[in-house]
Amino acid sequence: MTTSPIERAADKFVSALAQWRVERGMTKKQLAARMGFDPSYVSHVEGRRHKPTEDFARRAEAVLGAGGVIWQRFQEYDELRNARNAGLHRDPPVPVQWLPPGTGLIVEREIADLIYTDGAYRCRVRRSLYNAGVEPVTRYLAKISVDRYPHDPAGSNRHHRENPLTFDEMDVRAFAGEGEAAEPMLWRVKLDRDASKEIWLMFANSRGQFPLYPGERTTIEYAYTVGEEKWGQWFQRAVRLPTRSLTVRLNFPESFEPQVWGVEASLAAEVPVRTPLERRTEGGRAIFEWSTDAPLLNARYRLEWRFRGADAPLYEETGPPEPALPRASHRMRGIGIIQRGSDLLRQRARHFQLPREGAAARTAVTRLLTSLGRLEDLHEFSKGVGLAAPQIGVPVAAAVVRPPERDTEPVVLLNPRVVGESGETDEQYEGCLSFFDYRGLVPRPLRIDVEHARFDGTRVVTTFERALARLISHEIDHLEGRLYVDRMKADAKLVPVAQYQQTGRPWDY
Repeated sequence: MTTSPIERAADKFVSALAQWRVERGMTKKQLAARMGFDPSYVSHVEGRRHKPTEDFARRAEAVLGAGGVIWQRFQEYDELRNARNAGLHRDPPVPVQWLPPGTGLIVEREIADLIYTDGAYRCRVRRSLYNAGVEPVTRYLAKISVDRYPHDPAGSNRHHRENPLTFDEMDVRAFAGEGEAAEPMLWRVKLDRDASKEIWLMFANSRGQFPLYPGERTTIEYAYTVGEEKWGQWFQRAVRLPTRSLTVRLNFPESFEPQVWGVEASLAAEVPVRTPLERRTEGGRAIFEWSTDAPLLNARYRLEWRFRGADAPLYEETGPPEPALPRASHRMRGIGIIQRGSDLLRQRARHFQLPREGAAARTAVTRLLTSLGRLEDLHEFSKGVGLAAPQIGVPVAAAVVRPPERDTEPVVLLNPRVVGESGETDEQYEGCLSFFDYRGLVPRPLRIDVEHARFDGTRVVTTFERALARLISHEIDHLEGRLYVDRMKADAKLVPVAQYQQTGRPWDY
């Protein structure tokens, strides 16, 4: 059976509409209500019982924020339909800028730049605004937050209590308008806390007021400075208003050898950003850029980085939350490993409800493997290495272990528990990423039997021996809120890594 080009174009329009409606998590009734139509109207269009109109297509595109896909599919359909019915009545045009009633302020484009210079970060945010509401806009809320150690909330809070962010150091500047017509904006404090600020950017200055009236557009730009001792290795943008386009740029000295990656965060999970970052070099600077069209409302997009260059700042050594924390532990903290003293390391991790929480389990494992890769770039682990989810701030029963053999795939553990072990034991020195400046002599069984889960909820029992048994046991201890010092003999002492003589050598059996 064949269909006409018009029917195929109509099918493509309906498919795009349904796809984006599902993507945005809306029912047909919810979408119809947002578009201002009868509750059954979307259902009739998707069922091909009603033909889509230009008004319908524009409203669907505006509500779903499909990046122009729905509108393009309608245009393709409309051109074919009107080519066949040349000379016949066409639907009257509707305003190009139609938006859902009560939408209010729209961000048509946001460009956020973060530039590192001389030990400080200068953040500059530029937003193109459109007032789609019915009231003039006289102020705009800007939120500013810092988090020196985002994977260690207690340590970060302690650090910012001792080193609060102040408006004096931030040098806040704000403008509205373009070019020579740009007007300085006054700003007023709404919230002033150690690590977070909120300010009202006023559409006014000493020369008068310049409200943004309904149907008008303007561009605002604000900038502020934060020293590197208060800024963690991350830059996050939260989508709090309907936004059509978002671009984030990071600008670092090329000599720092920066490595950058992106994360999209929601209440349910964190996943890598869906589009790749672009990198270019200009005048000795490494510039990373990431963009997205029609970002989801309330989504959070975060870029993270680390510096590998010899002349880069040692993030892990500036403003330590704990006095005299040694260098190696600073390096671990600097890439997000929670350090000894955090309550999270002494809590039993929550088991996943599988298979229902399979997606959350996969997300946790992905984060662990990503962190494991960063660890192996930072340090040579000749004895193998393991990482438990609580060590990266996620209190769930997941861990990954890379055996001493470098070409072996990491072992993934979900909801593990030791169900058997050999009577034969040995003592070996162990280290821990959560206090990496010491080694301790720990007795362990030479063989363990571990029951653990797969993502689909099935459980299996796997036997591990010698070095791998030690690594697995260490990580299972983490999931039970135990550290290796708890297993050391009463008279055993921790050995500073500077005195430890077995770095770079595998365990001896």
